[in-house]
Amino acid sequence: MKSLILEKYNEFKLCETQIPELKPGWVLIKVEACGICGSDVHGMDGSTGRRQPPVIMGHEASGIIHEIAPEVWGWEKGTRVTFDSTISCGQCFYCQRGEINLCENRRVLGVSCDEYRQNGAFAEFVAVPAHILYEIPANISFEQAAMVEAVSVAVHATAISSVKANDTAVVIGCGMIGLLCIQALKAAGCAKVIAIDQVPEKLELAKDMGADLAINSLETDVIQQILNETENRGTAISFEVVGIESTMNLAIDCTRKGGTVTLIGNLSPEVKLPLQKVVTRQLRLQGSCASAGEYPLCLEMIASGAINVDRLISKVAPLEDGNEWFHRLYNKEPGLMKVILKP
Repeated sequence: MKSLILEKYNEFKLCETQIPELKPGWVLIKVEACGICGSDVHGMDGSTGRRQPPVIMGHEASGIIHEIAPEVWGWEKGTRVTFDSTISCGQCFYCQRGEINLCENRRVLGVSCDEYRQNGAFAEFVAVPAHILYEIPANISFEQAAMVEAVSVAVHATAISSVKANDTAVVIGCGMIGLLCIQALKAAGCAKVIAIDQVPEKLELAKDMGADLAINSLETDVIQQILNETENRGTAISFEVVGIESTMNLAIDCTRKGGTVTLIGNLSPEVKLPLQKVVTRQLRLQGSCASAGEYPLCLEMIASGAINVDRLISKVAPLEDGNEWFHRLYNKEPGLMKVILKP
């Protein structure tokens, strides 16, 4: 089969590789679409340590069931499916609680790190366990279905943030996940969503996605404007979707006493925490990791139009052009958001 392999850092090559062997309980998927995730782009240079060459990346995918191994029930060849990016064991303490994103034996498709190597879906075929499959509704394309993993990250973050109907929320960082968070917050009934970024084009897109107010942090006193919009209190919820110290501190400063700061971005492995602000203002800081079974809801939201993914797909390209598109994303080409590769 054709596979796009990260042969060495910053260099991809289209190669012939073996079709994955099926374990009992697994299925072989003929890949129809696979999105390039920001984590793949950040990882291609070796900076994260989670894409160690050689590896087939890709975890935002959809396709058709091509082959079924023994011990698989309820699925048929030819079914259109997408699948979770996380391979969970289904048996551990966390899986039994429904917290599959925290699985003790968790593996992520397309990740190659010190602990494990799990080839992903930038290939003609990928093998996954049947228990992470989800059927694609008839009115969703393969390209739209490849967006469900990113949507699920935003929906999960919103779900654990206890959004109330009269809440005001701020989203710091208007990349892919930030824009989906804006839509998820509005769908959850959030009264006002404020978007913060430094790129005018992203802020315009944030307004298209439902943000009630878009603030350029290079041009405005962000905290003062947030206070003006919230009766001098701050927002009930802040979403940090970048993952660096300055934006984490901004999220904390934007949030009212007793509010919630949900941390989604993790670009920096460590940041300094303003402990006294968090303690004396009784803020709730929480991380949000991947998703935990929200795929069916997310597919419904895409199918119904509650979340618009088409506006975020910049390009659909053949797999053999993957090296070029990875580098265009890595170099932060203006206007590029989501690129989807098709084997």
